[in-house]
Amino acid sequence: MTAFVARRPLMAFFTLAIALSWLAWLPYELSDNGLGIVHFGFPSVLGTTQILGMLPGAYLGPIFSAFLVTAIAEGRPGLRTWVGRLLRWRVNWRWYALALFAVPVVLTLASLPFAGAFRVPAASLILVWVLGFVLQVITTGLAEEPGWRDFALPRLQPKYGPLRGTLILGPLWGVWHLPLFFTEWGHWPNVTAWSVLEFVATAVAISFVMTWVFNRSGESLPIALLLHAGINNYLSVAWAELFPGADPKLAEHLLLAAFATAALIVLAVTKGRLGYPNRARDLQTVQ
Repeated sequence: MTAFVARRPLMAFFTLAIALSWLAWLPYELSDNGLGIVHFGFPSVLGTTQILGMLPGAYLGPIFSAFLVTAIAEGRPGLRTWVGRLLRWRVNWRWYALALFAVPVVLTLASLPFAGAFRVPAASLILVWVLGFVLQVITTGLAEEPGWRDFALPRLQPKYGPLRGTLILGPLWGVWHLPLFFTEWGHWPNVTAWSVLEFVATAVAISFVMTWVFNRSGESLPIALLLHAGINNYLSVAWAELFPGADPKLAEHLLLAAFATAALIVLAVTKGRLGYPNRARDLQTVQ
C-alpha cells in the first residue's frame, strides 16, 4: 500500500478523500437530518446541524488525505512544501481585494436585473457577514483547500497541464459533495438530478477561476481559501438579505452563469494557460 501511494499519489488522494468523507457522512445521511432511515437527529450548533453532521467528514477527507498521502509519498520535505503553500500569505494586496470583494460585487450586480427589489443592507449584516466569513474560512475553506488546491492542483498541472488538470479536479470536487445532497445541506428532499448536475458544473467553472488565482498569486493557498470561503459566505449570509423576495434557486443559477462567464474570459485571456508558468519547470516539479 505504501508503494502504491508513492507511485500513484493523486489516485490515492482522490480515493481516500472521497471514501473517508463519504463514510463519515453516512450517519448524517441516514439520520433524520437526511433520509430518515435511522431515527436520530444531529444537534444544532450555531443554528445548523452541518457543524456536527458535515464537518467531521470534510476534515477527514481532503485535508487529512492530503497530509497522509504527502507524508507517505514524500516525507518531511513534501510536508514542508505542502504547509509552505498554506502559509504563503505575503502576496500583492490586489489578490486579497479580489478574494474578499469580487464575488459579492459581481454576484450582486448580476442579480440586480433578475432578483427583484434590492434592499439596502442593515449595519448588522456587516457584522454577520464578517463572523460568517471567519467561520467559513476555518471550516469549509480549511477543510477542503489544503487538499484540492494545495495537494492535487500542483500535481495535476505539471502532468496534464492547467486546462486538463482543472477539468479533472473540478468534477471530482463537485462529486465529492454528492452524499450531502441527501441531507439538510442539500435541502433534501427538494433535490433533483438537475440541481446536482448544476452544482457539479458550477464546481468546474469555479475551479477554472481558482486555478488562475492560485497560479497568478504564486500558489498562495490563503488567497484560494479566502475566495472559496467568500463564495459560500455570500450565498449563505448576504444574498437572501439583499434580495429578500427572490427565489433562492436563482442565486445558484446566477452563480453558475457568473463563474462560467469568468472562466471563459480567463481561458481566452490566458490562452488556456490559466496563469501557469512554462512547461520547462513542469517536468522538474512533477518527477
